[in-house]
Amino acid sequence: MPGISLDNLELTEVCLSTKDAVAVLAGAIVIVSFIGTAKTPPATAASPLGNISGTLPGLAPIASAADRREARGLIKRLRVKGLGSNRGYERTRYGDNWADDATGVPYARNGCRTRDDLLARDGRNVKYRKGSNCEVVSMELTDPYTGRLIHWHKDNADEVQVDHVVPLNYGWRMGAPRWSMTKRLDFANDPLNLLPVDGEANEHKDASGPSGWLPPRRGIRCAYVTRFAQVALKYDVPVTPADKKTMLAQCR
Repeated sequence: MPGISLDNLELTEVCLSTKDAVAVLAGAIVIVSFIGTAKTPPATAASPLGNISGTLPGLAPIASAADRREARGLIKRLRVKGLGSNRGYERTRYGDNWADDATGVPYARNGCRTRDDLLARDGRNVKYRKGSNCEVVSMELTDPYTGRLIHWHKDNADEVQVDHVVPLNYGWRMGAPRWSMTKRLDFANDPLNLLPVDGEANEHKDASGPSGWLPPRRGIRCAYVTRFAQVALKYDVPVTPADKKTMLAQCR
């Protein structure tokens, strides 16, 4: 059936014979199958509201009134408490940096470092080291925090950093010292809590909650705090009263 693409097909409006409809649907299944096995993910970023596993790429703005209401509903469920002590915090309390030894999250123990999993998830035109199916050496990334298009190469590795949306230090100060090591490993390696972003923006964020730092790109802020809330709810991490107030304000 020339002239009909999957992008424009409206099955409720286009009249097809039974034979033609089966052919079109069969073609759709084949195309979806190819997309699902591709090494480079689709360029279109996903809204956090439709990405509860964290395995879809990027971070898309939350624009509609209904979606913003849904986002506020998530944020309202967050527990609040004051920021606790930083005593005893070290990165190694969450395991080795980007090691593939978590057990309860997507990509766990797949043979690739967590950082490479995330670069492959969000990058376009991803290239791997010769002989490797894991080690990403170059890609293009549209940074969700600034909107900047980054042509990244491993020679300048820090230009793209993988941000913990809920920072590890923030989690520590909100209860992680009492967690099992298994839970800390999952928290540090969960793709829901990880976004490849502009390195400079990530360094400005440091370990701040939303009341201390928000993405420079205003249109992404509701999506960012929604993702923050999703992670906090999944791991039962409370937020400060100031952070909760700021989060709600982004999704009005």
